[in-house]
Amino acid sequence: MNSLTVRHAWHSGTSLALSLSLMAAGAAPLLSISEASAQARPGAIAQTQRTPDLFAQPADLILAAGTTLTVRYDEAEKIVVTPQETAPVTLTVAEAVRSERGVLVIPEGSKVMGELRPVDGGTQFVAQSIMLRGSDRAQDFDATSEVITETETIKKGRDAGQILKGAAIGAAAAAVLSEILGDLDLGEVLIGAGLGALGGLILGEDEAEVVVINPETDLALTLESDFSSR
Repeated sequence: MNSLTVRHAWHSGTSLALSLSLMAAGAAPLLSISEASAQARPGAIAQTQRTPDLFAQPADLILAAGTTLTVRYDEAEKIVVTPQETAPVTLTVAEAVRSERGVLVIPEGSKVMGELRPVDGGTQFVAQSIMLRGSDRAQDFDATSEVITETETIKKGRDAGQILKGAAIGAAAAAVLSEILGDLDLGEVLIGAGLGALGGLILGEDEAEVVVINPETDLALTLESDFSSR
């Protein structure tokens, strides 16, 4: 090999090495920009890892026993029953309930069907089923309220109208109160499966003990067993 050939080979090798170096140097800024962009937008990466409710896994749609629900009663301000009475009641979920992973399980506005029942020491709401908002089918639902122990005595000389104003009256309570208070229109009181709005009252001579329930404070529900919306 003569000196000209050696010099040509050396120049070719040097040119190739320089080209590779320049290519590597040009790629490095691109990688740095990409990494900087990812660091500047951590929420974008986290967003891609978040699972929408639509694709939630079955485990994400389970509420554990002990979960509490805030509810309301849309038909009246209060509910009045006798301590021995069982009365059907439908409550409305006032606040959406989510699983531990933040997945929506029970939407606000869902309906909880159950009844007020006499128990040792008072009255308790016992849920039987729930119809989730947007669904057309009811599911079994195992939840209860705290036991309500306070009672009111309706008798002559007390302002029974104030106690019972704006209340829904259980069928048994309406029958008892009509005996005590006299001019009570049972046709109005018993509207809707034993519950209805109470109008004016006329006090009589006897007295009766009733349970006056404020749904917003007395009927918060606690799950007695795990619930799954699927």
